[in-house]
Amino acid sequence: MRTFKPGDVLLMGAAASVQFGGPRALRLRLVSVDDRPTYHGWVWLTGYVLNDKGLAVDKREVYVQRSGVRVLRPAPAPTPHGKPTRSNRVPTASHDRRPAGVSGPSQRRATPGRRTAGHG
Repeated sequence: MRTFKPGDVLLMGAAASVQFGGPRALRLRLVSVDDRPTYHGWVWLTGYVLNDKGLAVDKREVYVQRSGVRVLRPAPAPTPHGKPTRSNRVPTASHDRRPAGVSGPSQRRATPGRRTAGHG
C-alpha cells in the first residue's frame, strides 16, 4: 500500500468515496495525512483543492479509501541546502546598478570625532 507524502497531487473519484463520483472528482495537493485510527483502508487527508489551471482554490479535509486514491503527480524530491546558486543569490550593496557613464552622488566619509553636515 502506497504512503502519501505532502506535496503529492492526488485524484479522488468514486473509487475513493461515493461523494467524489462522476463530475465531482477532486484534485488535491496534499498537505498532511492524519494518523488518527480509522477503519481499515480508510484515511483522513488534508490538502488544497486544485482547479483546472492547477491553482489552489479551497482547503479541504477528506475521508477516503486509500486504495481508491490515484497519485497524479508525486511530491518533488527535496533539494539539498547548500551554497546559493547564482540565480538565487541576494545582491549586495556593493553592486552599482547605474548605467555605465552615469556617476552617482559623491560620498564623503566621516572621520571619528568629526560631525558631518546635517548632524548638528
